[in-house]
Amino acid sequence: MALNELKKKCLECRDCKLCETRTNVVFGEGNPNARLMFIGEGPGETEDQTGRPFVGRAGQLLEKMILAIGLTRDEVYIANMVKCRPPKNRDPEQDETETCIKYLREQVKLIDPEFIVCLGRISACRLIDPDFRVTKQHGNWIQKGKIKFMGTFHPSALLRNPNQKPEAFEDFLKIKLEYNKG
Repeated sequence: MALNELKKKCLECRDCKLCETRTNVVFGEGNPNARLMFIGEGPGETEDQTGRPFVGRAGQLLEKMILAIGLTRDEVYIANMVKCRPPKNRDPEQDETETCIKYLREQVKLIDPEFIVCLGRISACRLIDPDFRVTKQHGNWIQKGKIKFMGTFHPSALLRNPNQKPEAFEDFLKIKLEYNKG
């Protein structure tokens, strides 16, 4: 299946209750051959309105962080665990992530990145380790199959707690170092 076919299938999805309150499905975007993929938890209000991932305040911060390591948004791929906005920006529930994981797995398979950076607890716990603690384990690479994973702070958490920005920036420097080795 090609990425555009998967997107079409995802846009038609009605497999969980999130479809009832969404404005748009937020499939993901970026370089379909990206070496680096960022995965967040779920779309926020601006993302739901536009159908694009990470375009609100948190997305603007993420874009600045990507630029700070010498890459552009167009060179990476950005997606979320769930493709529809949870009401009131609540965390996606386990049944919602379980339902939507099939789309994310297929995206990862089609994009075939070398590196996946999990933005926040939800994606890090689901993709790296169920007991992952972002504040304690951020910035560490974990090899799973042929992909290296890292968990770091979600940009919206950095907007709420700016004193974590230096730690997040250190994580992004580690991303740059690993990315530039290849």
